[in-house]
Amino acid sequence: MAGAGNTLRFFPGFKSAKVTTSGAEINLVHAGSGPPLLLLHGAPQTHVSMRLIATELAKDYTVIVPDLRGYGESSKPPDGENHANYSKRAMALDQVEVMKSFGFDKFAVVGHDRGGRVGHRMALDHPDKVTKLTVLDIIPTYYLYTHVTIDFIQAYFHWFNYVRPAPAPENDLKAQYEAQKARATADNQIEYLRTSSLPENIHAMCEDYRAGASIDLKHDEADLNKQIACPLLTLWGLKGPMGRIFDVLSIWKERGVNVTGKGLPGGHNLQEDVPSDVLAELRPFLKG
Repeated sequence: MAGAGNTLRFFPGFKSAKVTTSGAEINLVHAGSGPPLLLLHGAPQTHVSMRLIATELAKDYTVIVPDLRGYGESSKPPDGENHANYSKRAMALDQVEVMKSFGFDKFAVVGHDRGGRVGHRMALDHPDKVTKLTVLDIIPTYYLYTHVTIDFIQAYFHWFNYVRPAPAPENDLKAQYEAQKARATADNQIEYLRTSSLPENIHAMCEDYRAGASIDLKHDEADLNKQIACPLLTLWGLKGPMGRIFDVLSIWKERGVNVTGKGLPGGHNLQEDVPSDVLAELRPFLKG
């Protein structure tokens, strides 16, 4: 795959690798020693969005930072029936198998945005694997789609836009990303757009959202009485709409047996906006 591995400039001391899972080929970077820690990015970013916290956490942990299937340099499987190949269940299994390939049967997970949703599903499907879970600036998908308000629609219009049938949203996004590429100056933004603007990546991301509004809801509904067994930390951005619209901590407390959290002075991309604040919350949580 073109350009694979060139993100190491964002991750001094890390190595790149690819892991073939039962459903995809996962691109990743890794470094460090100590307890295993999996960092999962959101949409439309890649593993690069975790660079500012990954390099610090690698001082104390074995840190593995993949591209989710459909994103970055990871493979783009066919859609599957009812978008099944982009379900959070399929994405979570990828990452369990990635960690197994490194010799880890149990590990902590930090997930931002879509990565947090993958982490949530992983904690439900594989409770024996996930020792601790941190979710950044999300609440459960099922809650969002069953509590639709005008505030939610206006703040998260893309949740409804991307789930339209192909290729309408794909075409819209292609035009948007090309315009963004013409203006981008920051190295990380240029890197995100290098892959997110590719037609196959755009379609895969839309499939991720289509799965979220279809097959994922069925999985979530079936598990409404199942709680996250491991300790859960939820952090959200005080400058973004999530904390303004929702009582994030209370909603997550209904989904887990041991839930803590707080708002941080950043926007949606907390790990990039306020990495020091995120690390200040993550370190005692992971060690505790």
